Amino acid sequence: MSKLLIVGSMAFDQIETPFGKSHKTMGGSANYISLSAAMFHAPSAVVSVVGDDYPTAFIEALSQRHIDTSGIEVVAGGKTFFWSGKYHNDMNLRDTLDTQLNVLADFCPIVPTEFADAEVVMLGNLHPCVQMKVLDQMSTPPKLVIMDTMNYWMTHTHKELLEVIARIDVLTINDEEARQLTGEYALVKAAERIMAMGVKYVIIKKGEHGALLFHADKVFFAPALPLAEVFDPTGAGDVFAGGIAGYLAKTGDYSFENLKNALIHGSNLASFCIEKFGTERMLSLTEEEMYERLQDFKDLTQFDIVVRN
Repeated sequence: MSKLLIVGSMAFDQIETPFGKSHKTMGGSANYISLSAAMFHAPSAVVSVVGDDYPTAFIEALSQRHIDTSGIEVVAGGKTFFWSGKYHNDMNLRDTLDTQLNVLADFCPIVPTEFADAEVVMLGNLHPCVQMKVLDQMSTPPKLVIMDTMNYWMTHTHKELLEVIARIDVLTINDEEARQLTGEYALVKAAERIMAMGVKYVIIKKGEHGALLFHADKVFFAPALPLAEVFDPTGAGDVFAGGIAGYLAKTGDYSFENLKNALIHGSNLASFCIEKFGTERMLSLTEEEMYERLQDFKDLTQFDIVVRN
């Protein structure tokens, strides 16, 4: 197994969907990614920041899954990052009601010494300068750097974002963000433009319509499992990325063929995340449930076809 270093936000989320409302649930990209990656038992550590208002039980939930939490800074007298959002009846659409950066505004990541040589690094959605500081602290070059980002950074920190992208191996963004980053509407052309920036693999998320993996002239499509109900899609993209990172760290195989497997594992885990508010479902998920549903994915995608009679 390879060491996995995870960097991202830890937050309080307050979420409202057509099915109900939560109050200050455990959220943030680092939590979703870590809980997802932990399903594969690769040695991992998380780097983030919280205020002293953050429940110790939330950090202990990571420790109980053998995630190194020594890289989580607790700011005395500080308040934890807070996000509030409301989803429409079309769960692909949401309104951000409130964002309070709090201690995240001045976050300076410190990589634990034991993970400065991590083979796999997962850069959650943060300011590009924060992501760059993490890469600068690695004692040996990681074998694989996976990065998530969003349209806000493309608009406000474009130069810095491109500098980080030039140092990574895998970029995961949604279709709208891929188009904004490249100016290309066709996703194939958008992926080609991103790979020209120095990225080896491009993963373009399409929500309930699955995800596309691009590498050189190869393309792979991973479906999303059709579900009868979507309770809360918050964090599903981070769980997807965490599943990919965790599986790759477990296998130590960073080939295109194995990334195809990783995408299916990521999609599988994301299908659980949306069943309950926030991280609630990921906290209760068992390996048995994970592998049972993986069979559903296999049944969904496996078929025999005669190409030519």
